[in-house]
Amino acid sequence: MEYASNNLDNKNLHSSSERLLFRLKTRGPASTAALAQELQLSAEAVRLQVQKLLAEGLITGQQEAQASAGRPKQNWVLTAAGNARFPDAHAQLSIQLIGSIKQLFGEQGLERLIAQRENDMRADYLKALQGLNSLPQKLEQLAQLRAAEGYMARVEEDGQDWLLIEDHCPICAAAQSCQGFCRSELQLFQEVMGQEAVVRREEHLLAGARRCVYRISRRQA
Repeated sequence: MEYASNNLDNKNLHSSSERLLFRLKTRGPASTAALAQELQLSAEAVRLQVQKLLAEGLITGQQEAQASAGRPKQNWVLTAAGNARFPDAHAQLSIQLIGSIKQLFGEQGLERLIAQRENDMRADYLKALQGLNSLPQKLEQLAQLRAAEGYMARVEEDGQDWLLIEDHCPICAAAQSCQGFCRSELQLFQEVMGQEAVVRREEHLLAGARRCVYRISRRQA
């Protein structure tokens, strides 16, 4: 699927402003100094980009609470318009289709559609992970599959565990309209990881987090 040219992903970061937006999307709030260091730009260059993005309504300032007395630290975060620059899998059309399905076939018809989607995803994931024996290999493959679907997924090690991080949800509007679309992901990930793993959801976009994060641990014998 091709997205409109104003959508951003990690393969289309040509300008400093796009890199800055992508950084805020994937790693959360950051100060001007932190952005300059991470993006390897001068502080002045970042300030110029920040002013541009502020004027466009794509970012906004957020005061960080200070443990001690002093001037509060200013961080930059994406606005709703900034988040909308990333692929959304045709949000308005998805919401309209959900409403039409409910109207034509009722809640039962919508549940059948969601169940079929779950079954298709399960079959695709299990097929893609077939032949992979180690947990890290399975996780990397799953992250690649989810990234290809628009979830901006990646894997990070965290001590003895791993984190499957999804910085974006391409079906967020549909999931907000009908939470059944993402209710089974935890169970689905558990199934494809197999009995050697325990999968827990630690952050959930629909619960107010800025992303979804799953912790994967080896099951104790």
